[in-house]
Amino acid sequence: MIAQSPLDETFVQNPYPAYDGMREKGPLFLWEDYGYLCSAQHGVVNDLLRDRRFASELPDDLAPEVPAHLQEFYAFESRSILGIEPPNHTRIRSLLTKAFTTRRISKMAPQVRALSHDLVAAFPDGPFDLLPNFAQVIPVTVICRLLGVPEDMAPQLLSWSHDMVAIYQARRDKALEDRTEAATVAFMDYIRSFVAERRKAPKEDLISELIAARDEGEKLTEDELITTCILLLNAGHEATVHGIANGIKTLLETGVRFGTDEKQNLNIIEETIRFDPPLHMFTRYAREAVTVAGHTFKRGEQVGLLLAAANRDSAVFEAPSAFNPARANNKQLAFGAGLHFCIGAPLARMEMVNSMPILLEACPDLALSEKPIYADRYHFHGLERLMVTR
Repeated sequence: MIAQSPLDETFVQNPYPAYDGMREKGPLFLWEDYGYLCSAQHGVVNDLLRDRRFASELPDDLAPEVPAHLQEFYAFESRSILGIEPPNHTRIRSLLTKAFTTRRISKMAPQVRALSHDLVAAFPDGPFDLLPNFAQVIPVTVICRLLGVPEDMAPQLLSWSHDMVAIYQARRDKALEDRTEAATVAFMDYIRSFVAERRKAPKEDLISELIAARDEGEKLTEDELITTCILLLNAGHEATVHGIANGIKTLLETGVRFGTDEKQNLNIIEETIRFDPPLHMFTRYAREAVTVAGHTFKRGEQVGLLLAAANRDSAVFEAPSAFNPARANNKQLAFGAGLHFCIGAPLARMEMVNSMPILLEACPDLALSEKPIYADRYHFHGLERLMVTR
């Protein structure tokens, strides 16, 4: 058993020493503050992410009653591919895979590079926060362009997205839940009206393709269409913002810089994702009584999979606490694994490798102007601000 508040300031700023202690407890340990078993070991985390005897949703007969003030949010979540299992997961993800192609993502690379140059050119004089001036702008702009949503809606989309995903934080209370519900309703209403407009006048964008798939009988309900569009907007930038910012912070602290070899640059990106990922925990539920790592899980029992801790496991990574851009065969789990492996991982990698090198090449003297502070949003791990000078 381990008692470690996820709200503790020392843990929020640097959870990795605590993860080392958790890993030493064995393949599974009871995290007292959460009240369920967790794993910080790479092998167990990887295996359970892939084990079809575990699911991202509780069996229907064990699901708790939804609070009245969160009806719309949980209705949304019940249709999200992040929280559903086959056959519904397979049906919806297959449609996304057809539309979310490598070719479509690759075509965005020149736009990301151009946007990065424009943002750098607009940097203010003196110390400034790199999050709103760079890290936040790129992912939300890219996902807006992919989906076809007006870019001038980006600030509002960010606000709704932040309020929706805040419900997954350890720092959760009734006021936060009310904001989540209000953001869900507003976001659903906006996308519903936008879909109606696109149905009348389709364009060459992802939302138009999903509408066409829905209307051509691909068994996607209207509510699933709306939910999927919101999920792409949320997931398409929420984690990538932190991936970019955490990665830049790491590079500024270590002095590592990109070169001209794209493969080597991708290795650097992969190591920043391993070293300080934006999402630190996934949870799963046993679909049946099953014995794993010496523990017999009851049907519906929850387990926490600590992705960031698994990424620092010395059984898999040599000198795991060291940032090593030349690390070979990087088996990091920041994007998950198995059925629910992040469908946006190629998009995130494309954005990072086409933006971060441009930033550091254009600003060779870029440096931290104050100690970076992580926001109290566990199990997310992202900076509150990233103050720099150039």
